[in-house]
Amino acid sequence: MVFDLAGTVVDHGSCAPAGAFCELFARHGITATEKQARIPMGKHKRDHIAEMLAMPEIDEQWTWVHGGRWNAGDLDMLFEEFLPLQLEALPRFSEAIPGAAETLTSLRSMGIKTAATTGYNNAMTDLVLDLLAGQNVVFDFTCCAADVAAGRPRPWMIYRCMEALDVYPAAGVVNVGDTMADVEAGINAGVWSVGVSRTGNMTGLSKQQVDALPQDELSDLLRAAAEAMLGAGADAVIESVSDLLPMVETFGAKRALGKIPGGPPLRRNESIYNRTPATVPAIATAISFR
Repeated sequence: MVFDLAGTVVDHGSCAPAGAFCELFARHGITATEKQARIPMGKHKRDHIAEMLAMPEIDEQWTWVHGGRWNAGDLDMLFEEFLPLQLEALPRFSEAIPGAAETLTSLRSMGIKTAATTGYNNAMTDLVLDLLAGQNVVFDFTCCAADVAAGRPRPWMIYRCMEALDVYPAAGVVNVGDTMADVEAGINAGVWSVGVSRTGNMTGLSKQQVDALPQDELSDLLRAAAEAMLGAGADAVIESVSDLLPMVETFGAKRALGKIPGGPPLRRNESIYNRTPATVPAIATAISFR
C-alpha cells in the first residue's frame, strides 16, 4: 500500500499547502483563491507554483502588477520563498487523519508493506514524518518528489517504493491519495488507484468544517469528488483511509479472477494496451468503484 501524506493520512482537508500557496502569491500582490491553489495539488511544489502562474487569471495579475510576464527566474524565486512558508505551516496541521494509525497497524499485522509518497521536499517530508511518528503513523519506506526525476502524475515515486520494498508485480500494489495527481500517478504506474474524498483536497475542508456541514450538502460534495476521481480512472474511491481495509480483499479477489488495475479481465492473447476500460461508476456510501 502506497499512501499520499497531506489529506490522506495527515492534515484533514490538506489545508497546510493550500494556505501556504495563497499566502505566497499574496506577498507579491497577487490574489490566488484556495480553489486555484488546490487544482495542481499533489504535484511537486515547484511544478505546482508553475501551474498556478500559468492560470490566465494569475498570469494576467502578475503581468499587471509586475509590468511583464513571469519567467523562470520568478518561478525559482517563488519556489525558494515557498519553502519556509510551508515548513512553518506544517506543525499547525500535523494531526493524523482519524483511523490512519489503526489502518497501518492492521496492514502491518497482515504482512502488507506500506510506503508514503508526497509532493513535499525532503525537509518537509522529514518534519511531517517526525510529527506522525508520535501518533503511531509509521511507514516502511518514504519517497518524496525531490528523490526522483519528476513528481506526480509521473509514476516514479511509486516505482521507487516498489523497488525499495521489493514488491511486484504492479497488480500487487495499491496507491491511495486525495488528489487527481495521485489518481493519475497510480494509473501511470499500472497499480490499483484509490482516491480519497472526505478527508482530502477534493473536498478541501477541515474535520470541523466537514462535521458542521448539513448531511445533504456533504453528500453532494462527496458524490462530486467520487465521480471526478472515478471519471479520471480511479479503481475505487473511499471517503477516508479508515475505509481502506476492505480494498485488500477486493483487489485480491479481482487479481484472482485475472483482473488488472484500470480495467476488466484480459481475454486470451489480448494486449493491455488495447483493452477497453470499464467506465460506469457506482457510487456507494463510503466506497465507490469503477
